[in-house]
Amino acid sequence: MTAHKELLEEINYTQKILEILKYSRIKKFEELCKASINALRKGKKIILFGNGGSAADAQHLATELTVRFKKNRKAFAALSLATDTSAITAIGNDFNFNYIFSRQLEAIGNKGDIAIAITTSGNSKNIIEAIKIAKKKSILIYSFCGNGGGKVNNYTKNIILVPSKNTSTIQTIQILIGQVFCKVVEDNLS
Repeated sequence: MTAHKELLEEINYTQKILEILKYSRIKKFEELCKASINALRKGKKIILFGNGGSAADAQHLATELTVRFKKNRKAFAALSLATDTSAITAIGNDFNFNYIFSRQLEAIGNKGDIAIAITTSGNSKNIIEAIKIAKKKSILIYSFCGNGGGKVNNYTKNIILVPSKNTSTIQTIQILIGQVFCKVVEDNLS
């Protein structure tokens, strides 16, 4: 298969996924945007986390909020739990890798903050443990998920679901959703 044909197939598949999202998943996304805007107005923060490529997406989106998306404006309180290698390795070593996000969220998360879990499978134990802590601390939790939502479905109904099992497609759509999220937040708070 040629690179050109491969790219066109991926674009067509992504367009089909976006059509599905357009009609069935927008409500949760709008809720996330409104809740995040309100939280930031009240001095609360946005906390993102994920594993692997999703960790990179969490870091990327947190940076878009703290630095700038398109406009020069005040910094928004946002951070990724996937960036502190000292915390991640200490928690993984002293407790268990399953608690790398929940332990950090327990330390810095506050009632009224917004947590965004980014996961392609919806089955990562460290994501689920963090969702449990978020609920315990009255932190509003949303998740960008693929794979039907996986086990995350058992812990939160605030899922923005990418209807695919293909990891690269899920990640492509999740970063698109994340970029739009940053734009909406910036436009409403600038």
